[in-house]
Amino acid sequence: MRIKEGDEVVVIAGNDKGVKGKVLRVIPKKNRVVVSGVNVVKKHQKPRPTGGRGGQTQGGIIEFEAPVDASNVMLVDPESGDPTRVGLRRDENGRRVRFAKKSGADLD
Repeated sequence: MRIKEGDEVVVIAGNDKGVKGKVLRVIPKKNRVVVSGVNVVKKHQKPRPTGGRGGQTQGGIIEFEAPVDASNVMLVDPESGDPTRVGLRRDENGRRVRFAKKSGADLD
């Protein structure tokens, strides 16, 4: 996967199409990413007892961002702000560097 935590991405498919956000978490084994403010779901959670002194976790309805398939997001070009594909090239030290295909700007 060429998307990393902290990248600015835009959703290109689904209910949140066109929404920009930061990548909070990457799940490479499932090819999914968690983006802030995208795919927000509500979960009804029961109060549950914790391990000590009769305490309980609070129940209720909680909201959180669910993972989105990585194919449904594109990186935002740092120069133009438009969605772009990502390429890889080697720098002078031989390390792999990600770059925006649209403008050629380095992403790392």
